[in-house]
Amino acid sequence: MQDEQNTQSAADAPELEAKVGAGETATEATDAAQDAPEVMPSLEELLKAAELKAAEHHDAWLRAKAETENVRRRAQEDIAKAHKFASEKFASELLAVKDSLEAALANEAQTVETLKAGVELTLKQLAAAFEKSAIVEINPVGEKFDPHKHQAIAMVDAEQEANTVVSVLQKGYALHERILRPALVTVAKPKA
Repeated sequence: MQDEQNTQSAADAPELEAKVGAGETATEATDAAQDAPEVMPSLEELLKAAELKAAEHHDAWLRAKAETENVRRRAQEDIAKAHKFASEKFASELLAVKDSLEAALANEAQTVETLKAGVELTLKQLAAAFEKSAIVEINPVGEKFDPHKHQAIAMVDAEQEANTVVSVLQKGYALHERILRPALVTVAKPKA
């Protein structure tokens, strides 16, 4: 190990002697050799690297933008299809009701009793279709008048408490708590 250091020092000796001869001390020359800067890449190389990186980022941005546009377009198509076919389930339930009504009209040899039984059966089919589609009937006889669910046609003298529904002229319907049609009702007048 000692021999290697002596050999290294001997190899550096002519260089150090040249620097010392130029007015530098041996320690200054050694420090300068140790502090020599590393070779920096040229500005052209740095610019090329930056341009490559910018091109990569731009390409990635374009791909992300295209993917976002595709997702947005697909979502709009899905929404359009949902609006277009929203009533498909309900419509398919009503087909059986229509078939029953057509069958009743096609039969010419009907009695009043068979026609009434057929209409009752068809009404049950319609009620089942409404139930499957979450359409609820509003028939508020005897309930307090609610302007969100009922539409008052008239106020009448009645034995019931004031603002109570006396009779229903036309039933109302709601779909998932949203009123499709308010019930047309008559309401009890306040007693004088």
